[in-house]
Amino acid sequence: MMQLIDGKATATAIKAEIAEEVRQIVANGGKQPHLAAVLVGHDGGSETYVKNKVIACEQCGFKSTLIRFEENVTEAELLACVDKLNKDEDVDGFIVQLPLPKHIDEQKIVEAVDYRKDVDGFHPINVGRMAIGLPCFISATPLGILTLLQRYGIATSGKKCVVLGRSNIVGKPMAQLMLQKQYGDATVTVCHSHSPSLKDECREADIIVAAIGRPDFVTADMVKEGAVVIDVGTTRVEDPSRKGGFRLNGDVKYDEVAPKCSFITPVPGGVGPMTICSLMKNTLSAGKKEFYK
Repeated sequence: MMQLIDGKATATAIKAEIAEEVRQIVANGGKQPHLAAVLVGHDGGSETYVKNKVIACEQCGFKSTLIRFEENVTEAELLACVDKLNKDEDVDGFIVQLPLPKHIDEQKIVEAVDYRKDVDGFHPINVGRMAIGLPCFISATPLGILTLLQRYGIATSGKKCVVLGRSNIVGKPMAQLMLQKQYGDATVTVCHSHSPSLKDECREADIIVAAIGRPDFVTADMVKEGAVVIDVGTTRVEDPSRKGGFRLNGDVKYDEVAPKCSFITPVPGGVGPMTICSLMKNTLSAGKKEFYK
């Protein structure tokens, strides 16, 4: 019997838990957590994502700040903004929304962020600490996926997990976490566009995490009966029947794959809401100085 993994409902429950904890912190004279976001330009996906972050901050009882720059901002101006946020004692954590315009070196910006405020979990110090199992900020999407697996009681220990995609934001950290004893404790294979036996690997997987960025890439012939399928894909596909003129499409051909699964995430409403929810969890940890003093 296939069960739908409802990321929206899970995220709502977790945000309510966070809000309750924040209420208690403030009632006991503690500081209200403060998340800042830096948005460059007017990319549609980034606009939506940042807007949802601001709403989530309200739901969690956080203070939030949005700093906007036009597309033509210089790298020096952006670095100066990052430096200011690093030094602002009221800001517990902040994110610089990616992607950035081509003339700005993304890695330089990522590394300029104080790792103690890096609630996106992208700084090399956090990435390195995560890789060896030390406390740190974990990249929001993989953390959201782990949380869904835990909340739905999905066994991962000893299972064969295939991660499709090797990005620094999802694929690599997801594979690391599924490998580690205190998280997934699974046998992990990472496949990507140059993997010759990708379909065969998927057919043997107990858990598939699809983060390859190609709509409808995972088809029914790639999934074994009873597998758990986590779809990270969110590609905007033109759809004149929709109000906005597009729909969000996952990496999994949902209609044909879902009947074979024990658990599956929908798109939208699966991993997406959990990504923002995980960012809130990281911000709460930053406010409590849970990982770094």
